[in-house]
Amino acid sequence: MLPSDKALVPFVSVDAMMQLIHRVGLREMIEAIAIAIEADFRRWESFDKTPRVAAHSPVGVIELMPTADDAHYAFKYVNGHPRNTRDGLQTVTAFGVLADMTTGYPLLLSEMTLLTALRTAAMSALAARHLAPDPAPTMAMIGNGAQAEFQCVAMQALVGIDTVRLFDTDPAATAKCAGNLAGSGLQVIACATPEEAIEGAQIITTCTADKRNATVLSDNMVGTGVHLNAIGGDCPGKTELAAAILHRARIFVEYPDQTRIEGEIQQLAPDHPVTELWQVIAGRAPGRTDPRQITLFDSVGFAIEDFSALRVVHDKARETGLFAALDLLADPDDPRDLFGMLMRAKGA
Repeated sequence: MLPSDKALVPFVSVDAMMQLIHRVGLREMIEAIAIAIEADFRRWESFDKTPRVAAHSPVGVIELMPTADDAHYAFKYVNGHPRNTRDGLQTVTAFGVLADMTTGYPLLLSEMTLLTALRTAAMSALAARHLAPDPAPTMAMIGNGAQAEFQCVAMQALVGIDTVRLFDTDPAATAKCAGNLAGSGLQVIACATPEEAIEGAQIITTCTADKRNATVLSDNMVGTGVHLNAIGGDCPGKTELAAAILHRARIFVEYPDQTRIEGEIQQLAPDHPVTELWQVIAGRAPGRTDPRQITLFDSVGFAIEDFSALRVVHDKARETGLFAALDLLADPDDPRDLFGMLMRAKGA
């Protein structure tokens, strides 16, 4: 159980997170996060919302992603540095906090590098469940880096895909992804070109890391009736799709004020129509309306998704005991005597 001393904050380390995921089950953890996201999206209007606060450099970005409802506050610190892999570092690292709005005390401090991978995959699959054609047994995975396997497992668990077609400009990344998915129950096909990868796919996921306006998919590559899941673009100047594709697609986003800055739609006019995904989930707007329609989930990640994921981890940590009690908060016997607590520590 969680520590009874409110000054001791439960901390889920990377090791504890890995143990927790295996204790719960990878698919089950992704499904739990998806359920929490869907529930929170249905009450979207109860959250404080703001675009993430970003500090950009020529090589990457560091961001804070805050949100709150009446009961809880959450934030995530996350970076995105595509060149890090050259030095053997992750392109994305993160940690987050869930806090009590009544007292302001943190309820949980957690690693979020692994958790972000889980919640991004859960969000993609949740969107596809609402927007993709039915059935959708095959997904093309363009970009086979750190996120790829999570995307494939989530689509298998929530959407029911049975085949993934992999492509990456680095064949070693594709081999890594295919190896990690062995035994998953998915048919895994390594492809030599993106055109080969998208052949016969009902869902096309793009997840590339270069911080530039790239054309991972050109207009003539995308036929009718598919669902595009574009998750690689997440900052100004970083896109993956040819602009012409956007003009042919019905576009769904998380939070327009953020996506117009960071997503694929930064290529479009500021008044180009988009649909907020929460409206589809809440039954306020339709999803796919035509079998031949191209749907695009232009996903950049939003703080409510992290809020949902942190709530799940808080519950699972309490159930499993997989956390450490962190001495993070000063807690004098007399709340007005912080100085006295400091002085008494000298003798101790």
